[in-house]
Amino acid sequence: MKNTGVIARGIMTPIFRQGDDIVTMICDSLIESSKNEGFEIEDGDIVGVTEAVVGRAQGNYASLDQIAKDVRTKFGGGTLGAVFPILSRNRFANVLEGISRGCDKLIIQFSYPSDEVGNSFVDLSKCDEKGVNPYTDNLTEKQFRDIFGMETIHKFTGIDYIEFYKKIAGNCEIVFSNDPTYILNYTKNVLCCDIHTRYRTKSLLDKAGAEKCLCLDDILSESVDGSGSSEYGLLGSNKATADSVKLFPRDTNIFVKELQDEIRKRTGSTVEVMVYGDGCFKDPAGGIWELADPVVSPAFTEGLAGTPNEIKIKYIADNDYADLSGQALSESIRQRIKNKQKNLVGDMSSEGTTPRRIHDLVGSLCDLVAGSGDRGTPVVLVKNYFKNYASE
Repeated sequence: MKNTGVIARGIMTPIFRQGDDIVTMICDSLIESSKNEGFEIEDGDIVGVTEAVVGRAQGNYASLDQIAKDVRTKFGGGTLGAVFPILSRNRFANVLEGISRGCDKLIIQFSYPSDEVGNSFVDLSKCDEKGVNPYTDNLTEKQFRDIFGMETIHKFTGIDYIEFYKKIAGNCEIVFSNDPTYILNYTKNVLCCDIHTRYRTKSLLDKAGAEKCLCLDDILSESVDGSGSSEYGLLGSNKATADSVKLFPRDTNIFVKELQDEIRKRTGSTVEVMVYGDGCFKDPAGGIWELADPVVSPAFTEGLAGTPNEIKIKYIADNDYADLSGQALSESIRQRIKNKQKNLVGDMSSEGTTPRRIHDLVGSLCDLVAGSGDRGTPVVLVKNYFKNYASE
């Protein structure tokens, strides 16, 4: 029996640029790292590559003017409502500026007390204290300020996003409501700026009489002067420069297969490959749900499909084998794992092993290991992920 379980290594790579052969460069980095640090690249290993690397190499960028052009083409100018934008300098500030250039006036409707991914204007307890019900009360900016004052500084960034977004958007009006149809009091043309709730938001607006209602993945969903992403549009975009954004990568299914094939050719091992974006986890201090990308992984090889099928060791140790200890207990648990059912859903022995999708779990692990700052490890090698306590 081995003494080590899952190992995740951040792999340092060159700084990737547009047009780079990232398949070759990633392979080079993996092989060099394995030689220098004394580990093997083996069957069943997982290689995660951040979406930013793929998008940068593809040159998948868009200017704010291209965003503006598509917004104006699809909505016809005039007054536009932007419903439920997240609070982010990196994720939405540039997008907001592009949207605002594509209309004559913008009505920004914020959800409150926080945005979709947990960035907060005010604590929910403040709403209770002030007698405000965020599920039913709709507020103008003046009403919001009269109630909560200027205490709307983001806990981590130190930014007041109300003032920040007003400065970016220029000719705009701010309102607060968790009812997406509230925006129809101001305009019948609406852009849903939420991520994971966008289908419900759009459905409610369509039923309530919106004349034109689109989502962020409908903007730049086809080429606009050479830029666009057919599947995700502006969803998953990041600030690139002061006047451009990097879009979520395209053709990632092709990329993961090409990288898998190249690694097999150069090492003889069949690894699983995935492209990962934001991991799916919630910060316990700030309440931020770290998933501003539309998905954790836009593409992965077939071995990463499905969900784990695991027994909860501590449960069966305390219940089924409570009279055993030492080697006898260890061997009984190993045999139980080896002989477990192929589908443990509903079985008490799997209680507490919530079967999230494998690619979401591994993508979250990769995101935590790589980080988003200056570590320089956009590629992550995960070993032993599919092994368990009973593996030889």
